[in-house]
Amino acid sequence: MPLWAGAILFAHFCLLGLLCVYGAHRFYLSGWAFRSRPEPQAAMRPVHTHPRVTVQLPVYNERFVVERLIDAAAALDYPRERLQIQVLDDSSDDTRELAQTRVQHHRERGVDIEYLHRGERRGYKAGALAAGLECAKGELIAIFDADFVPVPDTLLRTVGEFADAGVGMVQLRWGHLNRDHSSLTEVQAILLDAHFAVEQRWRWRQGHFFNFNGTAGLWRAQAIRHAGGWHSDTLTEDLDLSYRAQLRGWRFVLLHDCVCPGELPVSLRAFRTQQHRWAKGATQVLLKLLGQVWRAPLPLATKLEASFHLSSNVAYLVMVADCLLFLIPSIIIRNAFDWGGTLWVDLPLFMFATLSHLAFFVAGQHAIGGGLRAALRRILLVLPYGIGLAVNNASAVVEALLRRDSAFLRTPKLGTHARRAGAAPRNAYPALAGGGEGFELVLGLLYAGFTLWCAQQELWLALPFLLLLCSGFLHSALRGWQERSGAVAA
Repeated sequence: MPLWAGAILFAHFCLLGLLCVYGAHRFYLSGWAFRSRPEPQAAMRPVHTHPRVTVQLPVYNERFVVERLIDAAAALDYPRERLQIQVLDDSSDDTRELAQTRVQHHRERGVDIEYLHRGERRGYKAGALAAGLECAKGELIAIFDADFVPVPDTLLRTVGEFADAGVGMVQLRWGHLNRDHSSLTEVQAILLDAHFAVEQRWRWRQGHFFNFNGTAGLWRAQAIRHAGGWHSDTLTEDLDLSYRAQLRGWRFVLLHDCVCPGELPVSLRAFRTQQHRWAKGATQVLLKLLGQVWRAPLPLATKLEASFHLSSNVAYLVMVADCLLFLIPSIIIRNAFDWGGTLWVDLPLFMFATLSHLAFFVAGQHAIGGGLRAALRRILLVLPYGIGLAVNNASAVVEALLRRDSAFLRTPKLGTHARRAGAAPRNAYPALAGGGEGFELVLGLLYAGFTLWCAQQELWLALPFLLLLCSGFLHSALRGWQERSGAVAA
């Protein structure tokens, strides 16, 4: 076998092996989730004092949900004299008038609520939160994005955690208002359930770093200031501040059994934009802070977990690199040199990397009290969407590695939980930038053609790889085009 052919095979196995490392981590977390016991109910935690709380509501062009958000904040069950609400509105559309009217409505009824609008959207969400912090009265800062609806007893169930002076942040688990809207929202719910009920919960229980998720959580104002405040040099200001605060010694608490419901994106393009922002922002934080984590006097296990946490999106880049550069050439080379038997090496590695993710998502459904049979039926929905996200998230990682700046693209919220399934509001926000359906269609057709070739060559062991990739790319491309044409309504 020529040297170049051997180099291609070596690169392919190295990348597949790296995916298995991330897969082994997922299997470990899944096993822990199935063995772990639930935490005590948060409702049993007594509240001896009522610290002053400032509720911040960062808003940008949210005409369909801003009134719902403000009403929910005003309905929080907490002593009026100890509660301040800030509507941090950077909007450039009629959201401003809607928000101002609703703020005035509640102010007339005795609620300490104020409307703050900046002249320019400098620093995006981080800038808005920093501006609000400058005039915040509370020693605790509660943050709820426009797509969330905090229940009335949220503050009473959380402020007791701050009786420990070392606690800097308390994160609630996200619920899902429109989980059953479509297969896309069902998949997102599965992904987020696993993130909160397995990943975040394990990190918290083991004493490792975990992050504020940008909404549905409370901060100690002192912890924000001590960590250096909100920074806008990454697209995930929440993850950035979380790591800086924990490096300064602040401890975080996850309330797994205290749920704050939120609305999931209902269009694939909105979901992709959100995932792109999260993937790029996490990689930016990786470049910014991982060195500090490894230089800090922390346990080795905490440093390793932080490395998995911040680099998790790199796995998308590894997968795409293997699929585009090495997978097809490696199969052709092995067929040409009669090394087809080495596909027996690929198969267990591929199955290990894939099944680890399925086990992780099933563990997430188990951890929130869902039935295993129902979880197994729903979990197969994740595969085609996950494959379709690979190119999107890999491009985000590349942008971060190349230090390319980009704007903070918000995810449109349409208030769909209050409408019948499939009904989109009038004057909805335009489709977000992005797409990539054409590239995904090319990849899907490429793998479809190569699947037929492998069948002709009787390379049966290669078919599981190729069929999964083919179906994932084609599903993503066709779904995206259906949305563009209006065949699939938001």
